[in-house]
Amino acid sequence: MNRGRSVSGELHITRANARFQQWHALLGNRAKRQRAGEFLIQGVRPISLAVEFGWPVRALIYDAERPLSNWAKQMLKVAGGGRVGMSAELLRELGGKDEDTPELVAVAELPDDELSRIQVGPSFLGAVFDRPNNPGNIGTMARSLDAFGGKGLIITGHAADPYDPRSVRASTGSLLALPVVRSHSHREVLAWVAELRAQGLPLTVVGTDENGTLDIADLDLTGPTLLIFGNETTGLSAGWRQACDTMARIPMSGSASSLNAASAATVALYEAARQRGASRPR
Repeated sequence: MNRGRSVSGELHITRANARFQQWHALLGNRAKRQRAGEFLIQGVRPISLAVEFGWPVRALIYDAERPLSNWAKQMLKVAGGGRVGMSAELLRELGGKDEDTPELVAVAELPDDELSRIQVGPSFLGAVFDRPNNPGNIGTMARSLDAFGGKGLIITGHAADPYDPRSVRASTGSLLALPVVRSHSHREVLAWVAELRAQGLPLTVVGTDENGTLDIADLDLTGPTLLIFGNETTGLSAGWRQACDTMARIPMSGSASSLNAASAATVALYEAARQRGASRPR
């Protein structure tokens, strides 16, 4: 039985062969994503942004059983990498939605986890997410950071994978529009901060906590700022608490004891963007 064949230089997959199984494993197996050095991108906007921002696309998988839209044809033309026609049934599995078959799914190369990928200047605004356990929250934080002018997201400690499909989807593509870097420990990030300060950049490290000493709106966030957000359950680690220049709180009323980490990030990033907009000459 034919499981995969080459047609006009393109690979066509009609059965669940070894190549399909390898890509399918990328949906839910972090270790296999890391070992293969690749991850899946699903959805029109994320795939479009991956191409726009020059991500190395190893394969672009398309539905071989229906006419493609002009968008899909354009992506196949410009994305680079291999072209793979796949049966709708198999592509539906890679798309992550039981009821819908996507036109395209991209297989992209994982980037290096180098803090040097983050471009830092006098107006820098970045965020650290310390030990997140929910990939959707990572994606949502990346989306907010992108929306409010942030330049990079750092994930520290034992954490969920930002390249989990749930994270990529939650970011609506923003994960592909700004650098996201994984770091083993806060110490690596603090060494990077120290280097930037030694170069003359007055970078302020602001932690966030419900028991912070100052309201977030009372801090000056117009200079180069790195905002630190903690684990969804336990908050910031002791190491990060000690390293922050100040601890900020988001004032709340009502019966809620705290905000979701991604929601807190959205509020803090909006406040930074608000201050920066207000400080510009009119």
